[in-house]
Amino acid sequence: MKLLVLGSAERQPDFSYVYESLGKQFDLDLVLLDKLKQKNLYKSIGHIDFSIYDRVLFDLNFKHICRQTRFLRRLSGVLIYEEDACQNYLGSSRWCGRFSRFYKALPHVRIVVTGHHVAERLSTEGFNVHFIPKGYDPRTIFPDGFGRDIELGFIGRIASSAYAERKKLLETLAAEDSLQLLRTLPGEPYRKMLSRIRYFISADIGFNEYMAKNFEAMACGCVLLAWRQGREEAAIGLEDGRHLLLYSSLIELREQLARLRNDSELELRLATEGRRFVSENLSHEHLAKRLAGLLQEPWPVSTVPIRGGWLRSLFGMRKS
Repeated sequence: MKLLVLGSAERQPDFSYVYESLGKQFDLDLVLLDKLKQKNLYKSIGHIDFSIYDRVLFDLNFKHICRQTRFLRRLSGVLIYEEDACQNYLGSSRWCGRFSRFYKALPHVRIVVTGHHVAERLSTEGFNVHFIPKGYDPRTIFPDGFGRDIELGFIGRIASSAYAERKKLLETLAAEDSLQLLRTLPGEPYRKMLSRIRYFISADIGFNEYMAKNFEAMACGCVLLAWRQGREEAAIGLEDGRHLLLYSSLIELREQLARLRNDSELELRLATEGRRFVSENLSHEHLAKRLAGLLQEPWPVSTVPIRGGWLRSLFGMRKS
């Protein structure tokens, strides 16, 4: 099966391991597009003969492609991988409702989202949607083996309006306890900082899914304290008290921290079991295997008519 992957240049988190793993299962061509090229797909990839591909995997930035449905709806065998679709239902996000409008214009595509709750909601709207949780790259994310001199830490963004609730909780805890709010460059600096943190405080409030940083923290040996996401934990396989500790309020978070500080065996068990779980279930290799399974399934036949000489020229300009 011949697969074309359209990915983002300088993507973060880096997805090269996913692409390499897919390349072991498909005859794969990879095209990486920068921001400007993503904003005009017809100009940047219009020379490609899409007819030679059985499947086309889009791993591009939603904000750059969401207005290009006229181009996208005429391609067949399309799977869209989307990590930000939770913002479709986040009232504080400027993208609220935009994902649904985008997918309605593309009735023949399949969609992968990274939240179980989000997948359920999109499914009720009639979309062909599948859930695969986010993952991490085990080649770059692992414990460095140095001492953990930061008791409570969080690494990530809090400035965006979409993170208003995250910001409120984390800044409150930082003012009352020893939480450090940190930012690093990706790659080695990020891994080294994670490896210094004993308890990683995650506050994905309102997202109804787990961000990748949760699994990256667990992979680096941190004990994860995460905002309870309802049915997401069961859908992923995470168990409270075995792989991580969950909380639904600042009061409950303080209680969980007290448990950890008074029980060194609990801390060791959570760090060990959490790391083992993500290693066995949530690496980018596992993510690629699940994507490959979807790509190999029979595809719904597009009912979108192919019109216009511009498309015939699009499919006839290059052979390989």
